[in-house]
Amino acid sequence: MFRDKTLAVLGAGKLGEIIIRVLLEIGWLDRRRVIVTARHRETIEARIGTYGIRGTLDNRAAAREADLILVCVKPHVVADVLSSLNGEVHPAQIVISTAAGVSLRAIEAGLGAEVPVVRAMPNTPCLLRSGMIALAAGSCVRIEHLEAARNLFDAMGRTLIVEERLMEAVTALSGSGTAFLYLVLEALVDGGVSVGLPRAAASELAAQTMLGAARMALETREHPATLRDMVATPAGCTVEGLLELESGGVRPALMKAVIQATRRAAQLSAGAIR
Repeated sequence: MFRDKTLAVLGAGKLGEIIIRVLLEIGWLDRRRVIVTARHRETIEARIGTYGIRGTLDNRAAAREADLILVCVKPHVVADVLSSLNGEVHPAQIVISTAAGVSLRAIEAGLGAEVPVVRAMPNTPCLLRSGMIALAAGSCVRIEHLEAARNLFDAMGRTLIVEERLMEAVTALSGSGTAFLYLVLEALVDGGVSVGLPRAAASELAAQTMLGAARMALETREHPATLRDMVATPAGCTVEGLLELESGGVRPALMKAVIQATRRAAQLSAGAIR
């Protein structure tokens, strides 16, 4: 889909590598038209050796020939990267930032030009093309720019366009939410082991059950309570288990986890460049 485009990935760390790897695996990119940058030459050489792409230490040089520019650096490095691009980017390019907490206004100001800018918040399951990615559009973004960004991330899972003011909540729910679910998964596995299941079997049973439940919610679009009632027959074992979860405060604990993570994301955002 992007084989006639040049992609510059500024910051070829874990997330940058995931994006490159997925898009190359499905054949959406011409590896000769992928350029990566990093702060250390060893990282660049590793990416070149693994994927047969191009690399440089110079963000400005990479951006100069790109159609799509992905800013995948840590939030505290964004200001320096934007400064290096100031005056180099132009309206025919699209800049996509994955830096948590760095506002569209700050990115646009740092670039010093009226360039289409999209904020993206992906999560780690993007590696398996099962990610959740939220997108927010900047002031210069037109429909075709947003669709290009959406098409890019559609290869890695599901995409959702949101208002920028919701990005901290997105960070908490789908970004941090994977860690919350891993904790739930670990507890289910340990519960299975405690009642006699081998750990390998308990792990497979719990993980596939979680995956299947998520697919049921996504594909049927039924309310979770409706899906829960499909399992919980009167006076059955599921009802007993649900009662224990409710008495243990699992529901409010998970809700509070999302609320607290959102508050922390907002605090970090307030400390980032605005």
